[in-house]
Amino acid sequence: MNPYLIFFLSWLVPGLGHLLQKKKLKALVFFCGIVSLLVMGLLMKGRFYDTSVLHPLLLLGFLGDLGNGLFYIIIRLSHLAAGDIKAITYHYGTAYLASAGLLNYLVALNAFDIAKGRKM
Repeated sequence: MNPYLIFFLSWLVPGLGHLLQKKKLKALVFFCGIVSLLVMGLLMKGRFYDTSVLHPLLLLGFLGDLGNGLFYIIIRLSHLAAGDIKAITYHYGTAYLASAGLLNYLVALNAFDIAKGRKM
């Protein structure tokens, strides 16, 4: 299978690239880990970064959130990550959401490397 397609599919749904390469346990662990971070971030009333203010650090947060792939699109469209600035856990939740996306980038790159034959 094309390594670039594997990367895209793994970015779209965490662990899907590994599942397509018959790495079922890795796929399950990655999917559950990233979804857990997303759910905890939402439960902590975190919010996704946006591009309304073009500050370099906020742009990096937005790119981290974008790493959540299909979950980013679903959560953004359903307004689940609006955030509650009054919540004590607001900043932690926002960090969890961005961390899930950054971790998903690493998972997608790992699937890409496996597809290229650089890793097992």
